[in-house]
Amino acid sequence: MLNKSVPFVKVLMKRKAGIPVPEASLPDGFKFVFFKAGDEKYWAEIEASVLEFDSEQQALEYFRERFLPHLPELEKRCIFVENARGEKISTSMAWYDNFYPHGEIFPWLHWVAVKPEAQGLGLGKAASAKAAQLLLEINGDTDFYLGTQTWSHKAVGIYEKLGWEMTYMQNIRHYSRVNYEKAKKIIKRIRRAKR
Repeated sequence: MLNKSVPFVKVLMKRKAGIPVPEASLPDGFKFVFFKAGDEKYWAEIEASVLEFDSEQQALEYFRERFLPHLPELEKRCIFVENARGEKISTSMAWYDNFYPHGEIFPWLHWVAVKPEAQGLGLGKAASAKAAQLLLEINGDTDFYLGTQTWSHKAVGIYEKLGWEMTYMQNIRHYSRVNYEKAKKIIKRIRRAKR
């Protein structure tokens, strides 16, 4: 769940080539399944439940515009975690992004979310690790990135335990060194307050 009580700053994280990708182990009763046509409604439900979108409809429209045109890619890059009843309760993507006009593609861990009622079970960590394994299979052992924000400060800690570190790209406004420094201060203050 997003913590909107802290200042919002975008956070860029990087898993450097050569850093081991951890095992994606799920608790008993849960399993990974790949996206198939029609699953966009579950993706929207999960993402709206963690307040990434104001409504499921808004999330669904975003998904249909941004990802659904790439169905063959979705079927090998978007995963869900299902519970024992077959309900999709978590998602993540082994996606890609392009920040530069030169056409350089960056492997990107994307849209990790766990429904609030299933948080605290290690599903987000497992879904992140599974997507990182897919990135490794698809892209080889190269640098991977992910974008998050200070509102997801708990997730930042999970990513760090999985081998990711906060970084910046000076030419990208919302991932600049200035924002990197701001985000580090906010997260450090949150962690200090929890001690």
